[in-house]
Amino acid sequence: MSTPAKTKVSVWSAFAHPAAWTMFFFGFSSGLPFLLVAGTLAFWLKDKGIELKEITMIASAGLLYTFKFVWAPLLDHWKLPGFARLGRRRGWLLFAQLGVTAALLAMAVLTPDRLQAFIFATVLVAFFGATQDIAVDAYRIEIAPVEAQGALVATYSLGYRIGLVVAGALAAIMSDHIAWTIVYVVMAAAMLIPIVANLMSREPEVTLVKTHGWSHAMEVAVVEPFVDFFRRYGVGLALTILAFILLFKVPEQATIGGIMSPFYRDMGFSKTEIGSITKLYGIWIGIVGVFLGGAMVARLGAWKSLGVMVLVCGMCNLLYLLLPGHKGDLGMLTFVISFENLTLGMLGPPTVAFLSSLVNREHTATQYALLSSLVNLPGKILGFFAGGIAEATGYGMYFIITVLALAPAMLLYAVLTPKFRAREAQAAVTQAG
Repeated sequence: MSTPAKTKVSVWSAFAHPAAWTMFFFGFSSGLPFLLVAGTLAFWLKDKGIELKEITMIASAGLLYTFKFVWAPLLDHWKLPGFARLGRRRGWLLFAQLGVTAALLAMAVLTPDRLQAFIFATVLVAFFGATQDIAVDAYRIEIAPVEAQGALVATYSLGYRIGLVVAGALAAIMSDHIAWTIVYVVMAAAMLIPIVANLMSREPEVTLVKTHGWSHAMEVAVVEPFVDFFRRYGVGLALTILAFILLFKVPEQATIGGIMSPFYRDMGFSKTEIGSITKLYGIWIGIVGVFLGGAMVARLGAWKSLGVMVLVCGMCNLLYLLLPGHKGDLGMLTFVISFENLTLGMLGPPTVAFLSSLVNREHTATQYALLSSLVNLPGKILGFFAGGIAEATGYGMYFIITVLALAPAMLLYAVLTPKFRAREAQAAVTQAG
């Protein structure tokens, strides 16, 4: 069983790796569209007077990210005509980047006034955003050895969070001064930066499994990645791992969708205040958290770091209960956002390192897409119904519900810990020998 072994690579050596700045720009490319179909979109919809229940449903277009494993086999085993000259990974990535850009421009042209067509364009942004995530994750795993992954995760996360700054804070602040249509045109233009980075990057060197006929190709591309996972871990352990993956990020994912922007507005904060504190200041606090999380992985290993941060990060959702009693209080909002974003940032590196360690490089895109989809699915489903739950029970009860998922997640963590600690010890002995 492959496990998240401790790495000896310092997180600060990330910038020395040849692929570090490539992953920085690819992280930016992944982060930019994410909020534009979630929290930032919710601001636009609320400005249009759309009801909270409908806002959270429309702004849950990001649910498409959780089903990216469905088309991930295409990225593992098929080169796009016209894009193949860039290579398998970079070709698919360029296709997805151009798709995100075009769909963002479509959202700007259509606006929520033509709601059905606008929603379709929103779904397209989510689809192409999810597709580029598949390509980027596979590229990261294939471009560097296992011991360098923690470093690349740090630079990727830095770029990702800067993408969130642009799509979150900058977009929200701009919307107080210019039309949302112009804001989304600017966001589409920002995609040119990672497109250029993609054109200048190098393709990973990976040998594809040769197939013989259509049926064999389907078996290798679609069936084998799933069979391989259960074969390597055994059915019982594999199911336990998958159950843990489904649960441990529910508190985080349940607060990423459309619920938070209306919540902050109802707490008496302006869009500029929300953008400045939750997106601009908060994202930089999150970047600090990313490097602390990377250092934690280097020192403690991915598994122990993951357990600590799942518990701490999930409990931070209870801090939102302070805001209804301090409406419009920027000091309290800053306090809550500081803890929330710091812990979210620290959770990122152990999560990515853990999931990456479970992947067989023969099926990189498909297996990582499946695992990263599962880790986000329950929280995003809860976020889809967030508006209805908040309207029925109040915001406070919704946040309490998100934290309740910690109980089964930590129970499964305790069950899995002996298995992963034993494998980490074995890996350490192998390295020393």
